[in-house]
Amino acid sequence: MSSQQRIKGVKVLKAVSSPVRLGILSLLFDRGPLSYTELMNMLKMNPSRDAGRFAYHLKFLLKADLVEADVESKKYRLTELGRMVINVAEEIEKKGLRAQKILVRTSRYSLEEFDVNRITNSLIKEANMPADLAQKVAKETEKRLLKSRIKYLTAPLIREVVNAVLIERGLEEYRHKLTRLGLPVHDVTALMLNGKKPGRSSIYEDAGRTVFEEYTLLNVLPRDASDAHLSGNMHIHGLGCWMLKPSEVIHDLRFFLKDGLKLESAGHLPSFPPPKSFEAALTLIHNVCLHSAKEVDGAQTLAYFNIFLAPFIRGVERDRVKEALRLFILNLSHHVEASIDLEPKTPSFMENIPAVGDAEVTGYYGDFAEESQLLAKLTFEVIAEESTAVPLINPTVTVKMREDTCLDNEEVLMQAHSLASQGCAINFANIGGEDAGHRLFSTFGCKLDAGSGGDWEVDTLRTAMLGYVTVNVPRCAYESDEAAKFHENLKNRLEIAAHALDIKYKGLINGGQRLLPFLTQKSGGDRYLRIENSASVINLAGVMESAEYLHSRSWRESDDVQGFALETVKLASEFLERACRRGSSRIFLSILPLSEAPERLARLDIEKYGVSRVRFQGTRENPYYSTLSRITFSEIENPSKALVIEGKICKLLSGGSLAVIDLEENLHEPSELLSISRRLMKDYGLELLTYIRHITYCHNCGKSWFGLLRKCPSCGNVSALTQIYRHSI
Repeated sequence: MSSQQRIKGVKVLKAVSSPVRLGILSLLFDRGPLSYTELMNMLKMNPSRDAGRFAYHLKFLLKADLVEADVESKKYRLTELGRMVINVAEEIEKKGLRAQKILVRTSRYSLEEFDVNRITNSLIKEANMPADLAQKVAKETEKRLLKSRIKYLTAPLIREVVNAVLIERGLEEYRHKLTRLGLPVHDVTALMLNGKKPGRSSIYEDAGRTVFEEYTLLNVLPRDASDAHLSGNMHIHGLGCWMLKPSEVIHDLRFFLKDGLKLESAGHLPSFPPPKSFEAALTLIHNVCLHSAKEVDGAQTLAYFNIFLAPFIRGVERDRVKEALRLFILNLSHHVEASIDLEPKTPSFMENIPAVGDAEVTGYYGDFAEESQLLAKLTFEVIAEESTAVPLINPTVTVKMREDTCLDNEEVLMQAHSLASQGCAINFANIGGEDAGHRLFSTFGCKLDAGSGGDWEVDTLRTAMLGYVTVNVPRCAYESDEAAKFHENLKNRLEIAAHALDIKYKGLINGGQRLLPFLTQKSGGDRYLRIENSASVINLAGVMESAEYLHSRSWRESDDVQGFALETVKLASEFLERACRRGSSRIFLSILPLSEAPERLARLDIEKYGVSRVRFQGTRENPYYSTLSRITFSEIENPSKALVIEGKICKLLSGGSLAVIDLEENLHEPSELLSISRRLMKDYGLELLTYIRHITYCHNCGKSWFGLLRKCPSCGNVSALTQIYRHSI
């Protein structure tokens, strides 16, 4: 080594002997070229007090050829020699800190020696980070881990440190891609201790949903939609299955009754042949529901149930039909969330459609009117017999009420209203009018009509409600000083919700065959589920409360409040109509009592704005926003203008609404309720209504009573009581 080289080496060693100079080199290595001021700020040096000292150290590095100045950008950067010095310094630091090998417990359940290159490779592969930036982040992570002097590391811990480095460097986009999805140990322990949630198959499903919820919020939805959900501007339903499953499905039983159940396409069991008897048909339908439940996040609707099954009971003994129905309904109530769609009278458009049934059966569905009415009657008889102690609330039964009734229809409608008076889950649908003849309602109450093409079969059957988003309308009011600002906020939320639903639509269109093998099975080249004809729903929560807040008046007492609510729904409806014309999917507007959202959004608003400012229903402990029309008996007897407004709002909602009449603890004759249903539908145009009442059931004596009781009137027990009511309402 020449004397000149020795002098050069001494200068370099002197240059890195100062913590300040080494800090400058490290900053330029990590951050890239920096200006004079940026370097001082990052070193936390005072420009007025430390300027001379900083200039001395920087000049020293320049003379040692470790740093060079870029005249054009007026910034300083590392030379190649400076990079070499930093690498050597880091190696020396690692040798000094690493008294022993650090072991890593990997996801492969093995212990391996720590290797910084694995971090670099993960950043490049998982986060798509540039190689040079990945190396810098990896080295910073390694430095922190070594300083911790931990005995062994785990993969999640390393990932946490990497994410901390990314956050400090402002690389949040990469952190979203790299973050680990899962549950904290505390949450897993809580799941095991508390057991599964109602309606879920196991704690495995709860844990899996949590992972996919995080994935959807971080990597599927745009930032504005994720933030809107987390902040309470809206509620995205079914986040855990957002890109995996539709929310509901509307079945066309003819597809399976004609060709049987083909399961080999779904990679499961052998096929079931087309049924030859009523019992076989019900068994097949039950299997359809069971297999569909794996690919549907929520409920299933069996459309035209009694009409499509009518050919199978011709010539069959009444008792045999009834017992087969009983077994089917009980099995359905225990295993699948479903809705049975009943037609008291075969509609005219069905009369010329060829019936599907046994090979010996020929004709059209209109030829089996008596059988379809008998099936409806027997269905209600079974539900009545199985509801003697506790009302049956699954499956929900939707009864279609048409204007052209006859005596047989009247008997079926009386049966239905008798069950409704006992607390069973019976919905009554208004199918009157020229445009409503083909109308269907899903289990959650969403309305399906024939689309612009006018083909009722294509637009209603074998379709799905792909997803639901509930918009927090009162939040738009709390953030506004005037109506114009309120409407602007509402449009913004609707736009974000529509975008999120469009993402789900495109995801299921592209991945349908892979994600939904059973629902997308084919028969004769015809795929079962028509995803392209399916719809998504934007649900409005708290329209009434937002109008009351902006006008400081009560809903029932103020024409201004009612008019503003009508104007709000009209604006939202027109906005979504334009959005649907621009987009690729069908999006409906609704006001429906979807679970969780009304309570969650109200609680978040109370936390943010305070209980004195927020308008809500319920109590301080159990607040919620209105997502349905509650009608009292006094209002039915003395109709108010509010009821007229609610009828007008109902007509603006392409996705439907639900009117609820609370029976409280009073007894009501079926004929009285039937008269009320007809009046509300005919005079006010309400499209879907139901009757509810709270019931208390005693497990000790097996009896039930109307109302919410704290003590059993029969046996006096206070610990064996269960409150029974329809939770979503």
